Amino acid sequence: MLNEIITIYAIIDDLLKALGHDEDCRRQVSDAEIITTAIIAAIFFYGNHSKACSYMKDHNLIPDMLEKSRFNRRLHNVSMLINDLFHQLGMILKETSDCTEYLLDSFPIPMCDNIRIFNVRLIKSKEYRGYIASKKRYFYGVRVQLLTTKSGIPVEFVFLPGSASDVRALNALPLNLPSGSEVYGDSAYTDYTVEDDLEQTSQIFLKVMRKKNSKRQDEPWNKYIKQHTRHYIETVFSSITCVFPKSIHAVTYEGFLLKVEAFIFAFTLQQAFIK
Repeated sequence: MLNEIITIYAIIDDLLKALGHDEDCRRQVSDAEIITTAIIAAIFFYGNHSKACSYMKDHNLIPDMLEKSRFNRRLHNVSMLINDLFHQLGMILKETSDCTEYLLDSFPIPMCDNIRIFNVRLIKSKEYRGYIASKKRYFYGVRVQLLTTKSGIPVEFVFLPGSASDVRALNALPLNLPSGSEVYGDSAYTDYTVEDDLEQTSQIFLKVMRKKNSKRQDEPWNKYIKQHTRHYIETVFSSITCVFPKSIHAVTYEGFLLKVEAFIFAFTLQQAFIK
């Protein structure tokens, strides 16, 4: 555990230096320590920031650790910085990888049970009520659109309302990939216009499963390759969500997204540098 914490802090600190991040020298706790604590909370304490802060202080890893309220304010202040760090890490992973195949899919994260929708306080909007086809049930929350390498390491993600269709991710994600990359997804990402634009402008090939009534049917071997390649991403989703608590505690919608982002960031660091 101690080795993982030190490794994560070193990576975060190096990424901040690479971004040219500057902060007040009078601070007793740096932004790198704040972000590291949030990621440690996601890995070892089911997203509980209070327990993570206590652990870091009690073991003299961060002797001057802030109190819970001050820690949360500092964490919210660096929310955009955390997003920049993740995408910077994603760019490094994409540039150093020899594989040009990527997997695209989404998974839902409920804010509350369907029966409690009318009592939810984080955010109130009909567009956050989505449907999980595999479980044949509705949920109220966000849908994470996740782009991973073929080996299952997340490199890009975006949050969309629960009712948002998967095809919206093609316009929401940066899709900043090397020329010649192939992105595999299911039939929900069918958009011929985006598919053609990506191929012509960026040389990115969108390999989606074809519906029965599709105008661009695949040959049997292409269909098999698509099914076999994208199958692994379901394992990635289960690996990320297995460390989620039964319900993610948050007081604000931004805080909820911050915790989810920390879980994804933590999984990326573990898969790329620790395991």
